[in-house]
Amino acid sequence: MLRLAPWLITLLLVGPILAGLVMALLPAFGYLPALGGETFSLMPWRELFAQPGLTRSVGISFASGLVTTAISLAVVLLFLAGASGSRLDHWVRRMVSPLLSIPHAAAAFGLAFLIAPSGLLARLASPGLTGWERPPDLLIVQDPWGLSLMAGLIIKEIPFLLLMSLAALYQLDAERRVAMARSLGYRPTLAWLKVVAPSLYPLIRLPVFAVIAYASSVVDVAMILGPTLPPTLAVSILTWFNDPDLSRRFMASAGALLQLGVTLTALATWWGLEGMVRRLGRGWVVGGHRRGGEGALRAAGKTLILLAAGTALVGIAGLALNSLAGFWRFPDGLPQTFTLQHWQRALPSLAEPVTSTLLIATVSTLLALGLTLAALEHEQRSGRHPDRGRVLSAMGLLYLPLIVPQIAFLFGLVVVMESLGVRPTTWLVIFGHLLFVLPYVFLSLSEAYRRFDPRWSRVALTLGATPDGAFWRVRLPMLLAPVLTAMAVGLAVSIGQYLPTLLLGAGRVPTVTTEAVALAAGGNRRLIGVWALVQASLPLVGFLIAVGLPRLLWTHRRGMRGSP
Repeated sequence: MLRLAPWLITLLLVGPILAGLVMALLPAFGYLPALGGETFSLMPWRELFAQPGLTRSVGISFASGLVTTAISLAVVLLFLAGASGSRLDHWVRRMVSPLLSIPHAAAAFGLAFLIAPSGLLARLASPGLTGWERPPDLLIVQDPWGLSLMAGLIIKEIPFLLLMSLAALYQLDAERRVAMARSLGYRPTLAWLKVVAPSLYPLIRLPVFAVIAYASSVVDVAMILGPTLPPTLAVSILTWFNDPDLSRRFMASAGALLQLGVTLTALATWWGLEGMVRRLGRGWVVGGHRRGGEGALRAAGKTLILLAAGTALVGIAGLALNSLAGFWRFPDGLPQTFTLQHWQRALPSLAEPVTSTLLIATVSTLLALGLTLAALEHEQRSGRHPDRGRVLSAMGLLYLPLIVPQIAFLFGLVVVMESLGVRPTTWLVIFGHLLFVLPYVFLSLSEAYRRFDPRWSRVALTLGATPDGAFWRVRLPMLLAPVLTAMAVGLAVSIGQYLPTLLLGAGRVPTVTTEAVALAAGGNRRLIGVWALVQASLPLVGFLIAVGLPRLLWTHRRGMRGSP
């Protein structure tokens, strides 16, 4: 049965995406008999290109993908180059999983409460530094250039790229490389950038592509922080899809294909920039400069990573503060009164979304974990290296749901399900979440699983255990910490899913994320603070269990507790 796991993963990752893209393609050219489209035509494209502000929407989506990725990657590389082995490095490595667990929507709300004209930063600086006695008339959140959108995405993508980079560094023996460069007179930061970064980037290229795809097509963060007139392309497509006039779904399909084209163009542009950087960087690497700019690069890496982490944490604190705030006039730094009234009002309506969220996240994560363990165990027993396998031979397969824009294939997937007579249910939403949870669970667990010393299993086999017995009684208990961490990552990914829940659930499956994003249009900061804080707290519980349970179970076995 184990040999079926790689095929099931392949079918799960490829089948729905291909089906969704095909069923988005047909309505884009006017063919959808269920809505009266009996012949092919270019009318959906004419209607799409006639939409006001379309060029600006496309431009912001394209720029968001490239700018977000470039800044996030630069911050990660500078931090790894300038802080490796330091106390800051150890602290950030401990914080990367909790930071990654914060849902995108919660982080976006936290940033909005921080940088808004009446937000925490303006209050702390007023009136002493600014002279403001009332909030300034400045369009900071939802600015027309999408700068706040990019800032919110950068805060969330830095932990993701850092986690992927830390996993890849195990393959490079970075310390030995840096030591060799330092023996030739290179300063530590420059040595890392010259001898480690060029080898690290190819290993994290697919995660970088995933960031480009996500940032260029994100919906929930764009609804909170992005421009509104016009909105980003993905938000516009969602609006057309949900329009009561069903004929606009033809235009929405054309928009979904346009979004796919925008993302592919961003990826192609990045690929071209890679070549340019490679040519320009080769001269710098071999130029022999051993000290120039060392201090500035080290300071930039440490400062930027602290700024990103601090902004995320302060933003969450801002959510908590707003959820408890009573009367709070500008420019007071703190509320004059604190109250639980907002929580008391929200609690009755929180029960169903929280229950639904936990059910969907738990089931989708357990399914993803089962498939992942089966595939990895089959890989170990067959002795097949992951790069040489026939089924999961390309790591790009795992990134397929992350690289293809959600809005591009989920719309078509909805059409497929409607054609098959499948009604929006919780199980359909779980299926949609599984598409995105599975890659993260596999990527989180695969490195630890492959690095597990096979001699432990061999000892069990020599003592008479079966292969299944060795798995359940030796390998799985010893890998409890990374398994729980992978589960925590899966829970966090599922809890943060907005578009799959909204489209596949047709708005009938409420979760904390969909309810929190829906409140964004209302502007009630107190209520938003309650819902966003609940959304941010749920994944954190998973990571607390992942850290605490191994320590509790293996009290007298320090080596089995996971990371210190």
